[in-house]
Amino acid sequence: MSILRITNLQIDVRTQGGPRAVVDGIDLTLERGRIHGLAGESGSGKTVTALAILGLLPESMTTSGSVVLDTNDVDTELLGAPRQVLAGIRGRRIAMVFQDPSTSLHPQLSVGRQLTDHMRHHLKLGKRDARDRARALLERVRVPDPTSALKKFPHQFSGGQRQRIAIAVALACEPDVLLADEPTTALDVTVQAGILQLLRELVDDAGLSVLLVTHDLGVMSAVADEVAVMRAGVIVESAPRQQLFTDPQHAYTRSLLAALPGSKLEESPEALVAELLNATRTEAIE
Repeated sequence: MSILRITNLQIDVRTQGGPRAVVDGIDLTLERGRIHGLAGESGSGKTVTALAILGLLPESMTTSGSVVLDTNDVDTELLGAPRQVLAGIRGRRIAMVFQDPSTSLHPQLSVGRQLTDHMRHHLKLGKRDARDRARALLERVRVPDPTSALKKFPHQFSGGQRQRIAIAVALACEPDVLLADEPTTALDVTVQAGILQLLRELVDDAGLSVLLVTHDLGVMSAVADEVAVMRAGVIVESAPRQQLFTDPQHAYTRSLLAALPGSKLEESPEALVAELLNATRTEAIE
């Protein structure tokens, strides 16, 4: 069952030479209780796609197409939705974890304040109930000494702990969809593995649906159920994880996989580059 349907999403940015497409008519469907990976190099359009879902794009960008959230058998069109509608969805039905928790967490507000404010707003919880729930969330994401952590500020935690806190903030109101934008990029390998395991547990235990945005196919191979590969604003290939990693169809996907350490793809780098250039020329003609 789908929970988020993106249809023919177009994102244009205003330039001195006129509008230019940064996302060019993509289709994407998130299913309930699954991790859908959106992979591609920097600048391919992954992050702006996630931001467009919540209406967080800058004024210099315009959107068209459709983004439909399906909760409780009620479809809500998000593109162009009134501010009041989006305010009720952000953090409640759809939450987002950003790449750098050092900038997404407010430096002057305690962790407890950042966890409880929107719980009290969206869930109408009292101060004590919200604090109890915040403590349970920190314990769930394995932040040490949750009671003490509620009184501290973001700079008093390590990078991995800050990212776990950011995930706890995103989960505070029990959203249906989690948008995770490069949530492990700035972390070392051991901490990265812990965050990925946490995401997998949340999906399996709570039925959360996740859109995982990353340039790292190694991350995708660890947790994603389906993977869409994005290049220059277009999804060039989409398939279940096992199929995409064992039998990639597009030259760009093959080149990304060939760049992974220990890749067993048999083609030489020169052959992959030639295939990719040929695919680019073909796409341009089409």
